[in-house]
Amino acid sequence: MTNTRILGNEIDPVTLEVVRNKLDSIADEMQLTLLRSSFSPIVKEGLDASASLFTLEGETISQSCSIPIHLATLIPAVGAMLEAYPLNDMRPGDAFVLNDPYCGGTHLPDLAVMMPVFHDGRPVALSAAMTHHGDVGGMAPGSVPTNATEIYQEGLRIPPLKLMDEGRYNDTFVRLARQNVRLPDEFMGDLNAQIAACTVGARRLSELAARHGDNALKAMFASLIERSELMTREALAAIPAGTYRYVDFLDNDGIELDQPVRIEVAVSIADGWFDVDFTGSSAQVRGPFNCVRSGVQAAAYYAVHALTDPMIPTNAGCFRPVRFTLPEGSVVNPREPAPVNSRTSTIKRITTTIIGALGEALPERVPAPSAGQLLVLAFGGVNQHGRRFVSGELIAGGSGAFADGDGVDVIETDASNCMNLPVEALEMEAPLRVLRSHLTPNSGGPGQHRGGLGLTREYEVLADELTLTYRGERHFSAARGLAGGGDGARAAGIVTRADGGVEEIPSKTVTRLRRGDRLLVRTAGGAGWGDPARRDADAAREDIAGGKVSAN
Repeated sequence: MTNTRILGNEIDPVTLEVVRNKLDSIADEMQLTLLRSSFSPIVKEGLDASASLFTLEGETISQSCSIPIHLATLIPAVGAMLEAYPLNDMRPGDAFVLNDPYCGGTHLPDLAVMMPVFHDGRPVALSAAMTHHGDVGGMAPGSVPTNATEIYQEGLRIPPLKLMDEGRYNDTFVRLARQNVRLPDEFMGDLNAQIAACTVGARRLSELAARHGDNALKAMFASLIERSELMTREALAAIPAGTYRYVDFLDNDGIELDQPVRIEVAVSIADGWFDVDFTGSSAQVRGPFNCVRSGVQAAAYYAVHALTDPMIPTNAGCFRPVRFTLPEGSVVNPREPAPVNSRTSTIKRITTTIIGALGEALPERVPAPSAGQLLVLAFGGVNQHGRRFVSGELIAGGSGAFADGDGVDVIETDASNCMNLPVEALEMEAPLRVLRSHLTPNSGGPGQHRGGLGLTREYEVLADELTLTYRGERHFSAARGLAGGGDGARAAGIVTRADGGVEEIPSKTVTRLRRGDRLLVRTAGGAGWGDPARRDADAAREDIAGGKVSAN
């Protein structure tokens, strides 16, 4: 064993940088293990899972290249598990699990798993992974019912529990979970993948401790966190001090379909602090678009990292300068048992408001608003072979244009980072036929720089009957143009019944589809930047030639 020597408070900077990169590679190896080992298409194709490493105090030391929402919401999840199960009582091979939003989780489909890391019988760190499970029970297949009015309808709630005891599964938990989900084998397959990812992280960290010594490794963790905090505060100090405001809206809460949901933020920057105050936002809503504190933290941490310097190593130091004012009983801090399964839509709108607020302070850095939409489709029922299925889609819209370039077509932005399913993968998993899938012409906001385009996709139902959950956004409020640019196109969802009847989806719905019915979805476009009259003539001709913009 080669122990790293620390002289006084000094750590060799070369060694420190090598260790930092090693930690990042461990987190990314965990992520690859998670994706390659999972059973459900939403993970292995949609990439809806994340991995991270933590200090024994529950502070992030490294994150995989994955989903900002997961990576931030793992922080309170790990904290809740540490509070419920003292570190001194943990043993090698132990693992813990939770998903309850009111006990440190985010929404019920996202299960957090944590495993302590040991070296020579002493704990040195924590390894954790979060996966969006395709179904955790509840009133609708996929466990994201947009018409839920209390959390009890959304699925199985798991407080901090011991999942594995020295390498042996908690059989009581396994039997209880399998009894309450629609696809128990898939559920356990994804849970096993989380255990595998955490095991990889624990093994690699243990090897790192053997090389450097556990005390030196912990000292390096602290040094890396302090360095990122210093760099973040310096970057914040470069932003003009002041208070900046922005307001945006969700279409509705899934229950009161004619009532928009207000998200209002005041961002104050001074003395290296980043304060976000959501006073003025809507009270908590009846539907599942409420967002617990962990989701708001995810949006703010992402915004700070994007607005400062993305090259700052991401760890707990980046988050220390961020402070929150979240009115109790509001849509950004609901009281139990408010439903929360659709909180991603709210997180994305929160991110839009935080970044939009800084447009005044950073006009050359802040882009026009993106679609800010992750269209979630969940299909569930019994297929033509008599087997139960649950499958879903995650479809993005366009990003906003920049001061120096066009937006990107159909790309995840804000705090999410998933992929839509390939057509072939979806058709293998569910009794559906994808009839068409293409960019939506004219959906990007016009401007000197054009907003990114949304996607059009149409499905035909091949089963006798299935349940569709449609969680849309931007049906009624478009991404607003910046610096004279035009708004992005709004989203739409249309069901054409086999008998010819046509029904427009009011942003959110849970409905039945039958054989021969068709579902057409169009995601929103990103906003444009700058006066459209100043658009480069060659760029305009390329848009027309490529079918992105109509000639007339």
